[in-house]
Amino acid sequence: MTNQKPWDRQEQARYMADVAQIMQVRARGEMPLALVRTYGCQQNVADGEKIKGMLEKMGFGFTEEEDQADLILFNTCAVREHAEDRIYGNVGALKNIKRRNPSLIIALCGCMMEQEHVAERIRKSFPFVNLVFGTHVIHRFPQMLREVLVDSHRVFERGDDSEDKTIIEGLPVHRDGNFRAWLTVMYGCDNFCSYCVVPYVRGRERSREPEAIEREFRELVAAGYKEITLLGQNVNSYGKGLENPISFAELLRRLDAVEGDYRIRFMTSHPKDATREMIDVIAGSRHISHHLHLPFQSGNDRVLKEMNRKYDRAKYLELISYCKEKIPDVSLTSDIIVGFPGETYEEFRDTVSLIEEVEFTSLFTFIYSPRVGTVAAKMPDPIPYEEKSRWFSELLQVQEEIAARRCTGMVGNEERVLVEEVNPKTGLLAGRTDGSIIVEFPGDLSLIGQFVNVRVTAARNWILRGEQISPKE
Repeated sequence: MTNQKPWDRQEQARYMADVAQIMQVRARGEMPLALVRTYGCQQNVADGEKIKGMLEKMGFGFTEEEDQADLILFNTCAVREHAEDRIYGNVGALKNIKRRNPSLIIALCGCMMEQEHVAERIRKSFPFVNLVFGTHVIHRFPQMLREVLVDSHRVFERGDDSEDKTIIEGLPVHRDGNFRAWLTVMYGCDNFCSYCVVPYVRGRERSREPEAIEREFRELVAAGYKEITLLGQNVNSYGKGLENPISFAELLRRLDAVEGDYRIRFMTSHPKDATREMIDVIAGSRHISHHLHLPFQSGNDRVLKEMNRKYDRAKYLELISYCKEKIPDVSLTSDIIVGFPGETYEEFRDTVSLIEEVEFTSLFTFIYSPRVGTVAAKMPDPIPYEEKSRWFSELLQVQEEIAARRCTGMVGNEERVLVEEVNPKTGLLAGRTDGSIIVEFPGDLSLIGQFVNVRVTAARNWILRGEQISPKE
């Protein structure tokens, strides 16, 4: 395939073996320990699991204690300014740890490192950082780490044009969970929303072959994973660049046909590419969650045009209406940007009115954050941050009232819940419904990682309380 390149297992295996041999001598304990800290979206989490898979093949164990680590790696996010500032602060704090342990390897990777101005700042201001690499060269991590260890110099690597178009199959994965798994179906984004840095740091859209996805999916189901989340910057445009294109709806249909006791989720969807066919597939499926995360960002048409979103309010609401018709119990969530450059209060109120009309289960809401290199970063932005913060609070109050009302309406419902953890404050089990709403209920720890039927008995804002019921009930 033109956009596929086999991962050179033999070459990387040699690099891994070399690193393992070096680290046996270099490690302070019985085995080398790595601390891997991932920031940002689920795609970053999936990348982090591949990095940990390679480290595991190189003989590393894992720790959360910085003073115990022989290697510290930060997998970074570039979506918002706050995330970048946090990274700089956390990297700066490693200086004293490096002073106490000069042999410590410090590595930075991820979306931030694909930006030239960031890499240059790391080069000049953080000389104790040994390795910096971007999202497109993760597969060469063993080679880069070996170079740091053998040649004792700093390594900075970002993807070139060829690697921007490449999909590497067969990388080892160290999955952090044993009942929830991430499965990447595509990489990159072609949308170039005016506020978003993702196409610049993740590259253009590249879809994995459906056979490779289905093979990995079947392996996850066979291994007992109960919730599998399909990942992509825009899953709705999946398959367009393949030699034999297929739609995301068709991919969902194929995966849903796999036998087993599991649930499928996916993110993120773009409204301009979301189809009625996809909604029909969800409505008729056995395993696909009745939860749709469909970011609308703004309820005002002028702002949407400035954002380069390629849909308008009417098209979005038409899609939502069809979704509610076909999936009456659908749970809708979304992303919103408050205070986009040039947005007025009246235009912001259009966003609030859309929220009131749709009645989302929950929202991920952010105050606009300028990103270097994007079109929006050059737009006039006269509204002060303090004013945007007031708009933000106003929106949150509206959404909290909607969420509380929706949750209250679920009292008495019977829900199938995937139990995820114990709430340390309440001692209750906590899990999510098919619609991704948190439910807490008393139960045995052995239920973690299992599907349980729960009757909702009370609602607390956006969290439900319930009691376990038997299948017979």
